[in-house]
Amino acid sequence: MSEYTRPQGEGIMTGKTRNSEVHAYGFIREDLKRLGWDVRNPDRCSTGRVYTQNECLSHPEIKKFLKQDRPENIVKVTDSIFWVIEAKSGRGELAKAVSEAQDYAHEINKSKVIKALFISGVAGNEIDNYRVQTHFFDGNNFHPITINGKEASALMSPSVARLVLDDGHEIRDLVIDEGLFLKTAETVNQILHLGAINKNQRARVMAALLLSVIEDANIDVDAKPHVLIQDINTRAKVVLEGQNKEEFYPFVSLQLPASKDNHVKFKNALVATLHELKNLNIRSAMNSGADVLGKFYEVFLKYGNGAKEIGIVLTPRHMTKFAVDVIGVTDRDIVFDPACGTGGFLVAAFDSVRKISSAPQVERFKKNNLWGVDQEAEVVALAIVNMIFRGDGKNNIIEGNCFQKNLVRTASGKLKYSDVTPSDEDLGVTRVLMNPPFALKRSDEKEYKFVDHALRQMEQEGLLFSVLPYSAMVKPGAYKRWREELLRTNSLLSVITFPQDLFYPVGVHTLGIFVKKGIPHPRGQNVLWIRAIHDGLLKSKGKRLLDAREANDYETIRDVVKAFLSNPALKVPNIERFQKLCPIDFSDPLLELVPENYLDQAPPTLDEIREGIDQVIRDSVAFLIRAKKEDDYSSK
Repeated sequence: MSEYTRPQGEGIMTGKTRNSEVHAYGFIREDLKRLGWDVRNPDRCSTGRVYTQNECLSHPEIKKFLKQDRPENIVKVTDSIFWVIEAKSGRGELAKAVSEAQDYAHEINKSKVIKALFISGVAGNEIDNYRVQTHFFDGNNFHPITINGKEASALMSPSVARLVLDDGHEIRDLVIDEGLFLKTAETVNQILHLGAINKNQRARVMAALLLSVIEDANIDVDAKPHVLIQDINTRAKVVLEGQNKEEFYPFVSLQLPASKDNHVKFKNALVATLHELKNLNIRSAMNSGADVLGKFYEVFLKYGNGAKEIGIVLTPRHMTKFAVDVIGVTDRDIVFDPACGTGGFLVAAFDSVRKISSAPQVERFKKNNLWGVDQEAEVVALAIVNMIFRGDGKNNIIEGNCFQKNLVRTASGKLKYSDVTPSDEDLGVTRVLMNPPFALKRSDEKEYKFVDHALRQMEQEGLLFSVLPYSAMVKPGAYKRWREELLRTNSLLSVITFPQDLFYPVGVHTLGIFVKKGIPHPRGQNVLWIRAIHDGLLKSKGKRLLDAREANDYETIRDVVKAFLSNPALKVPNIERFQKLCPIDFSDPLLELVPENYLDQAPPTLDEIREGIDQVIRDSVAFLIRAKKEDDYSSK
């Protein structure tokens, strides 16, 4: 039993609808629906799963044991397993709600036909928001459900319920529902907008709030605005100091708006955001292998024109994972990203090594082998938060101009940042993974300069992966001269054309290059050319989300690319319009290094011929209409 005990003689429920908890009904119902439960009455709909307070006694076995007592909701998990949800109107009454839910469950569990193995307490209201705690009955006691080592802070989805039934109340390696996180990120963005929080400050707010929820203690959301902000700031500062990253505190600390009229609005936005984060089991998600923080920030960037102006575009997380998988990062590699943003590539490298290495190897790797630079301090702060949630904040991610930050070995053999260009014996980087800022203006730093800078930090035969605009590999002039120089001093191993809308809504078509440092490209050496324009995602309502109907070329090519990078002498099958192994055509006057220049073209299909004819007809009709209008206009 929980710490709350009913006074002697008090019934579990009066049988009457309690006005003080009525406002919780909407929250519970909408949240269950959001999580994937069919919230219709099971007695009226074969797929329905949720009884309301006024409906639950229609189930004869439930009524037999609860008599006239009714919780807020009872969810039908299976035909014989149920989930009791009890609500209280005050956030401080969570223990009471959990206790009463347990009491209902104990009564139901007297049945030989059905069992109430799940219970949840919900405490709060629309103004103060809600706290949630969910437990599972193992046959002897109720235990809090934990996900990735952290106690769940939200109602559970059907998939979580199934996992608990199969494996018990301690869930490990839960797959994160990215669609749900993106949807919530948009909700949070709207909350911050309505809270008068400038779009360029929202990353700072998110970083501070995420740091503040690392510890288990609940934040007093009932406090006055200045007290709440002081509490959030103090928690964030303590975490950063504990990770020797206190220099980033100024970039995450929150300040009340100058106008007192906006203080309450600002506070309400913070409280509502905290609620949304807890409703996602954010602490559990951050402790998983998914780069949730990067996903959140992708959504903020979508609305942040300031980020777009300086060319910051977050690499989609499935692409960072693909690059790390195929380039083959081990605990012995020194990984460097000179334009690290929120740390997507570094996070992917860390998660990959963590899966294949011992605890001492992981400890050494995260402390000494991950290096990143970014010029935007607030973005770097997000990268630091990202790594802290993975159990380390001491990795070498810094704010600064990457062209002034060389990575060199000291006399003792350790690496450090320096403004001195490294000599050959000072080099230490073995793997570079990067997505340099896209050059948006003539005055912007060209993307290839970031590639050159990264190569200068690398040991001989180290491997580099870089995302680049498609145009960087076909443009004449300075870009062609760079491609020529790249091949004079390094080997191009593979080029992969990415989906046209990979960075949607940013309209830059991209590709990825794999380069081996320091070995001039032999004229007869094969390059692996791939046109992988399907990644399993489709655009839907302004977002790109996983869709089972869409092909995923990256699952197909993953093993092929990985094997070829390890052994460039490997034979790879030729697939028309998809992949080909062949040398660079150095007779090409433009030296266009893109797969489309090398892939074999299959004869057009009947459908393609029909589409081509249709397009010619449409273009012809459009031309005739324009010509007719011009004739009419000229005759007037």
